[in-house]
Amino acid sequence: MSIPHTKRVCQIIKLKPEAEAKYRAIHAAVWPGVLAALERHHIADYSIHYYPPLQLLIANFKYIGSDYEADMKGISEDPETQRWWEVTDGMQESFQTGATGSGRDIPWWTELEEVFRFEGSSI
Repeated sequence: MSIPHTKRVCQIIKLKPEAEAKYRAIHAAVWPGVLAALERHHIADYSIHYYPPLQLLIANFKYIGSDYEADMKGISEDPETQRWWEVTDGMQESFQTGATGSGRDIPWWTELEEVFRFEGSSI
């Protein structure tokens, strides 16, 4: 059995404290078109965690395609994803200087460097 190449990605952004309830509610029912765009562009095992003391959102996902940049561009050009970002970006504060929103020249979420990985065995 061959395991596809994967790139694991971890990103952070700050959630505006007043937006927590709305952010949780919209993510309890993510729009099907947004999920379809993620799947179409080889994103798997996507999760977002929240750390309240710092209002920190931490996103993790696996990229299982072969052209990360092209797939990220494809997601950013998806109309349903763009509408989703119009709603969610207003709930967040980017750590990136000059960032104005998702899908633009300056990344909205900050990508973190992986410093350790343990994959273990598949039992």
